[in-house]
Amino acid sequence: MRFYGLALASAVVLSACGGDKGGENTETGSTPAMDSGAMAGGSTMTPAPGAAGGAMITGTTHDVKMIGDDKGYRFEPANITVKNGDGIKFTTVSGGPHNVAFDPAKVAAARAALMAGMPEQMGELMGPMKMNAGEFYTIAFKDVPAGKYPYNCTPHLSQGMVGTITVQ
Repeated sequence: MRFYGLALASAVVLSACGGDKGGENTETGSTPAMDSGAMAGGSTMTPAPGAAGGAMITGTTHDVKMIGDDKGYRFEPANITVKNGDGIKFTTVSGGPHNVAFDPAKVAAARAALMAGMPEQMGELMGPMKMNAGEFYTIAFKDVPAGKYPYNCTPHLSQGMVGTITVQ
């Protein structure tokens, strides 16, 4: 009887792990664009996939790698500067699971704007776990006040997987 209960619980957990990727194309690692043509200034308007309120990336999308290997757990680059309207695409390279999270107490002035640009949150200001190499999570920095915002990977915080995003 207990074996069947364990098997049923395992099946429920496994089925919860699948499902919609919120518009992400994990096969190619691309994020769908709203308009395939470039806008004036050379950027393309790209939605932060699944973002509540439709937070848009109207500027540059920057790449940050999430890595765990024999050198440790880290974001590359850990410290990055973006402009209002830019986005950051965090891609798992190795050592997952990884995510991107902000401490609400340290980003109080930007809480609402950050939440609007973070789709599929697991908790307040905490992005979803990305398990496999090539999976990514994109955050839009539209209407985020200028300032410095520390962030981390929740599972690897104790191993020093931290960084700072500076919004100009």
